[in-house]
Amino acid sequence: MHLFRLSTVLLFAALATACASAPPGQTTAVPAATPVVDGSVTAGAQDAVPVPPVAADSPVDSAAVASSDAADGTVTAPTAAEDDFAAIYGGASDAVADPTLPAAAVSPHAYDPWEKFNRKVHTFNNAVDRAVARPLARAYTNVVPRPVRLGVSNFFDNLGQPITAINQLLQGRPKEAGQTVARFLVNSTLGIGGIFDPASDLKLPRRSEDFGQTLGVWGWKKSRYVELPLFGPRTVRDTLGMSGDMPIGVVRQIEMDKVRIFLQGLNLVDTRAQLLSVDSLREGAVDDYALVRDSWMQRRAYQIEGSRKQDEDKDLPDYLNDEDPDPTVPVDAMPMPELVPGS
Repeated sequence: MHLFRLSTVLLFAALATACASAPPGQTTAVPAATPVVDGSVTAGAQDAVPVPPVAADSPVDSAAVASSDAADGTVTAPTAAEDDFAAIYGGASDAVADPTLPAAAVSPHAYDPWEKFNRKVHTFNNAVDRAVARPLARAYTNVVPRPVRLGVSNFFDNLGQPITAINQLLQGRPKEAGQTVARFLVNSTLGIGGIFDPASDLKLPRRSEDFGQTLGVWGWKKSRYVELPLFGPRTVRDTLGMSGDMPIGVVRQIEMDKVRIFLQGLNLVDTRAQLLSVDSLREGAVDDYALVRDSWMQRRAYQIEGSRKQDEDKDLPDYLNDEDPDPTVPVDAMPMPELVPGS
């Protein structure tokens, strides 16, 4: 027992002598610290400093992240996720923003001081559309074959060409007016009343002009938006323009009431059938009224400003060169006998 105690004392004395003889600053190697789930490191490890966990909803300052490594001479750039978080919730400035870039484009706002009244009319028009117009249009597309429907659309499009030609003359476009008259004559004869469209094969373009567009070309650029019962989207300018187009409509010159009313009804159903494709876009809209108003106003502005440029610039995209149907009730399709001359 005395020998065991003596050996223990000698061992501790040797260890103390070794530690005292070691150079200053030198320490015994310690295994690396092992991180744990909560962000801290195991106790007893060299330079182990507990790291507090970061709350998920706390803002991240990318500048602080970049400077946290500056003590050891290295700088770590913030990640894309940190930049996105800082841009949304605040923090460092966006390092990606380029001050030399132009400002983002802002869509023009519709001039709609009668919005409260227009929304009520829009609700009424939607109710009529759901109850009458849309079911008739769907039944029409289900029963009538597509070639026949195409012939009906060509027929009514051809009947509108005289109105287009007159307005082209009023706009100072005699060349386009001559092409429109030629198109009307070709389709009315070779196209069997306009059912077929041989004029397009002869490179006679299809255009659509009305007196509302003519007033816009004459200088009436800005006009307040108004939605009319049954007629749909318009402006004050286009509402006044209807009075100039109604008396010269071809269908309105038909004296037989049964034939005229039948053609007017068929024109309405055919127009609504052409617009069935846009119903899916309107179903997901947050504000259907604003969608219809803004889309119509932008389309109308293009019809007034861009129609003349189509002949000057042949490099326009195809979707701009093609004339889409105007999503409004045709002025010649509504039975208004009091406006017919001689009634």
